[in-house]
Amino acid sequence: MKPDKKNIKGVNLGSWLLMEGYILGGPNIAETAFKRRFIDKYGKGELQKFETLFRDNFIKEDDFKQIASLGANTVRVPFNYRLLETKPYTYCSAGFSYLDKALQWAHKHGLRVILDLHAACGSQNCDWHADSTGSAELWRSRACQERTYALWEVIADRYKDSPGLEGYDFLNEPVLGKLSTNILKKFYKTLIKSVKAVDKTHTIFLEGDVWSQRIGFLRDLIDDNISLSIHTYQPLNFTFNFSRFSSFPGTIDKIRWDKKRIYDYIKPYYEFSKKNNVDIFVGEFGINWRGGFWGEQKWLECMLNAFTDFGFGYTYWTYKAMANSLFPDGLYQYLENSRYINRQGPARGWETYLEFWKNEKGLIRQFWHSKNFTENKILTKALGRFFSK
Repeated sequence: MKPDKKNIKGVNLGSWLLMEGYILGGPNIAETAFKRRFIDKYGKGELQKFETLFRDNFIKEDDFKQIASLGANTVRVPFNYRLLETKPYTYCSAGFSYLDKALQWAHKHGLRVILDLHAACGSQNCDWHADSTGSAELWRSRACQERTYALWEVIADRYKDSPGLEGYDFLNEPVLGKLSTNILKKFYKTLIKSVKAVDKTHTIFLEGDVWSQRIGFLRDLIDDNISLSIHTYQPLNFTFNFSRFSSFPGTIDKIRWDKKRIYDYIKPYYEFSKKNNVDIFVGEFGINWRGGFWGEQKWLECMLNAFTDFGFGYTYWTYKAMANSLFPDGLYQYLENSRYINRQGPARGWETYLEFWKNEKGLIRQFWHSKNFTENKILTKALGRFFSK
């Protein structure tokens, strides 16, 4: 019998094992580009210390406990392949220790983990969150593809018996551009075969083309323990606050967006799931919080009602972030304007670490702690109501 995955209800742990500029209050540049600047100033040894301190302090066991207290049952853990692979086919035990902790903490607090390859070797899209500097070389490089197959085999073999594991999200938001979707389909087919040879039990989540929005071409890959994952941030100019003073419900990009429009947008995915007997998992959805004055809560509740009615599992993007004016931000936000945020610039957010790291690493470490972040109780209560359904 195919497992029922609609009970997945949780959050994403953005920026813990892959650093994103806006979540850390700064510009959206690739993690590798930021670390290259760090090495230029402090050297590789100091970068290793920086990475360890960040990962040990940005997310801790108490965060898993807090997520569970909201009523969630799942955490999606995005990671960069560089965390685990130090050079081709050479794997880093220190990097795996963080996935080990995530699974142990999750199990201890009644949660399950979805492991999400957010930045693959070569990058699967051209954006900063794939650790790309402008191109998606994964689709043009056989070597990068082979390294990705090997990495997932190692991951599956290591965690196949973990009680805290929900499954494997092979690739976050692939974008093929003008290339044929057959490339992604073939890539997934090989990965499925490799991982199922090791682990036939846990769920494999497949994301479609164009930032996980187009899934029709994946129907031939549907099988036991396969779920399709979509991301829903529509209407993007509203949820990301790109078009200022837009409100929900209201006219956004010359289209009337309201509860019916949300349902109409999501319903084709439901119809596809029923026709093809496959579970749909919404790996990401979220909104930039502007004080609740522009219908942010209404949008969220319309989305959650649709997911509930259609039987979709979901994880909210994201758990914690520096409060921003753009992009979906956290259920827990850093609201102050400390020297490590410096919103007025010119150096902002994680850029400031380059200036202060040498003499203030202890203070920066404390700054990352979740106790300094303020709960957005309107969002957590809204999510909590749906988590309990």
